[in-house]
Amino acid sequence: MAKTLDPINPNFTGDPKFQPKAKEKDPETQEPLYPYLADISEGLIEAVNLAIKLKRPILFEGEPGSGKTKLAKAIAYEFSKRSQTKWPYTDWYIKSTDQARDGLYRYDAVRRLYDAQLAATDPLEKAKIQERLNDPLHQAYIEWGALGKAFKASQNQQRMIVLIDEIDKADPDFPNDLLLELEEKRFFVRETGEEIRAEYDYTPIILITSNAQKKLPDAFLRRCLYHYIEFPNRKDLEKIVTARFGKDWSQSLLNLALDRFLAIRDQMAEDKGDFGKKISISELIDWISALKFKSTETEIEDLLKKRKIPYESTLLKTREDVKQYSEIVPDDFDTNEPKNYNKVEDDDDKI
Repeated sequence: MAKTLDPINPNFTGDPKFQPKAKEKDPETQEPLYPYLADISEGLIEAVNLAIKLKRPILFEGEPGSGKTKLAKAIAYEFSKRSQTKWPYTDWYIKSTDQARDGLYRYDAVRRLYDAQLAATDPLEKAKIQERLNDPLHQAYIEWGALGKAFKASQNQQRMIVLIDEIDKADPDFPNDLLLELEEKRFFVRETGEEIRAEYDYTPIILITSNAQKKLPDAFLRRCLYHYIEFPNRKDLEKIVTARFGKDWSQSLLNLALDRFLAIRDQMAEDKGDFGKKISISELIDWISALKFKSTETEIEDLLKKRKIPYESTLLKTREDVKQYSEIVPDDFDTNEPKNYNKVEDDDDKI
């Protein structure tokens, strides 16, 4: 008999049986759902469970497309599956113009001013408007942000999962503006003076992602746990593709596709180093999806055996990359086309 999920200290297993099945869709949005293979990144499951038990935020870094953003929803999905009730989840996708307060609440001062003016001119709505205006908590004028929702949910004995995505997009001082909220799990509504404090036992489960575009402040890092999601090895890439698309392809065809993909990625890594933009898992998924538009394995194999990579627009995202990498092939590449391992010469380079 399966153990009941502890609502205070739930344990994330990463077990595939608690992940979406093939062709499953979100019941609310009807978007397709895909399994998250948490065990591929060594130490990831342990790091998540430590963050849950220690009630600390956890910061995830890794290449773009490595699965950082998807993890929070995968945890919420597993907890929902095991508890047989929808586990609370919210997210905050950071923009460069965001301020820390945006994740707590937004106050609609314009609407309150409008209500104050309308109360004097509309006798039919006066009672309702006065009720809103006289509310000491100004509830009609406050929209809670992701952290605000999570702190409020904790007061109702719910450990909400919160994703704060791409925190490095924001201003350099942004992370330091969240120190009180992350450390003491409380904040003040400036307009009313109300303190919003999370219940300790139901502290939100906060996952933060960064693409390491900016160095994050030391004071912020001290308040977080940390895990780096490495790019998967070839065997794990096979697992990801199979989990996403099923076993529609023969092993030989899958090998051929991964050979082409990894030949380009390895050359990019050699040319650009650790910090250069390389093709990632998300681009591999798009590329495989495009290849599957062909109806037979023979058609796909014919495309993959051409020197120019098929559907290059799914993999190569700059003109320079298209010129340099669209004809990169594995060392043992077998084709009847004339061999040309060098980059394609651009018309502008001709004399």
